Amino acid sequence: MAKLIYAAATSLDLYVADENGNFDWAEPDDEVHTFINDLMRPIGTHLYGRRMYDVLKVWESDDWMVGAPPYISDYAAIWRAAHKIVYSRTLDEISTARTRIEREFHPDAVRRLKETSEHDLSVGGPELAAEALRAGLVDEIHLFLNPIIVGGGNAALPDGVRVPLELVEERRLGTGVAYLRYRAGT
Repeated sequence: MAKLIYAAATSLDLYVADENGNFDWAEPDDEVHTFINDLMRPIGTHLYGRRMYDVLKVWESDDWMVGAPPYISDYAAIWRAAHKIVYSRTLDEISTARTRIEREFHPDAVRRLKETSEHDLSVGGPELAAEALRAGLVDEIHLFLNPIIVGGGNAALPDGVRVPLELVEERRLGTGVAYLRYRAGT
């Protein structure tokens, strides 16, 4: 059975964006980006909420990547190769290949997807991840803790959810980013 993985770049106080919606402090350097590429390479399907999709759909276009380092085009190729499901009640059309819209998040449908997928899945965005966590669907949580405290904003993890975790991997990356990989439900 495929795993559902929630990965998030966060501040040390576990926010994915500050109170103004900024997340520029989490922009990965080459080492972090290359590490993320390797983690994302085996993902077959990404589950996104509309806001996360709106942020990431830039990877569909080559226009802005002219002269970019190789790890940027590598990530674009990885992202384009994966299927994408966008959960949105308001999005009328998509602008990326291998993408479909679902109007509602149905835990049983995601369970079936996990059971039938040959490759792991990822859930992107804290609101959609919260739904998946509440439904007991998340198998792993990957956190990239950035060396900054932002004091508030959009929390990476939901309130009111209790999930026992086992730390299975940790790594310090050159910019002071700490990578933590947890297995859920242990």
